[in-house]
Amino acid sequence: MKKYVIFGFISFLTLSLFSCKSKEAETSVSSEKYFGEKTDETGAITYDSLLVAMKGVDSVEAKVTGLVSSVCQAKGCWMDIASEQNKEAETMFVEFKDYGFFMPKDLAGKKVVMVGKAFREVTSVEELKHFAEDEGLTPAEIEKITEPKEELKFLASGVMILD
Repeated sequence: MKKYVIFGFISFLTLSLFSCKSKEAETSVSSEKYFGEKTDETGAITYDSLLVAMKGVDSVEAKVTGLVSSVCQAKGCWMDIASEQNKEAETMFVEFKDYGFFMPKDLAGKKVVMVGKAFREVTSVEELKHFAEDEGLTPAEIEKITEPKEELKFLASGVMILD
């Protein structure tokens, strides 16, 4: 019986030390270039072209280049992409397939190539507040979120940071 308790305790320690650390390990822009499925710029369209392609359709499978405007500051589990041409254009909320990889927290202002699926979805007030918290907004800014929001989203299976 004592062997099983010791084995269980050692297994628990091993899992908690290695699995959490590997998922939340901080990476900086300079230390990694590829995240998730390896991709490149071949065949990629600009974010502005994606906005045009999304008119009148529910979803589009695409490879997209875009400018990162913000990243989840909790652990890099989402990012926003903004237009380089039109500062008034909507941003696109990007999540990562199967929660399988995270972006460097210092990625804002850099260009990326993403492969995956763009779609429109309504985000609840609760989720919007959670993401605002992740972004580091103040409690006063978070309290102003009172309505769900239909937004453009992207589920990325792979991301490459461009130089």
